[in-house]
Amino acid sequence: MGKQPVRMRAVIYALSPFQQKIMSGLWKDVTGKISHKISENWISATLLLTPLVGTYTYVQNYQEKEKLAHRY
Repeated sequence: MGKQPVRMRAVIYALSPFQQKIMSGLWKDVTGKISHKISENWISATLLLTPLVGTYTYVQNYQEKEKLAHRY
């Protein structure tokens, strides 16, 4: 009076070549998602971007001074 084995069928998932909407959710409301992330993490974004922008500005200023110094 034990359990009798039950045959199981394999389930195969396939995508139709005519309807592939897999990635559509990623691009839905992209600007809203980005603005939400920035407003949520503005302190971290500021701490990340300030040294990068400062370094870039310093390098550009230094290169311009070097160009002007070698002019004469």
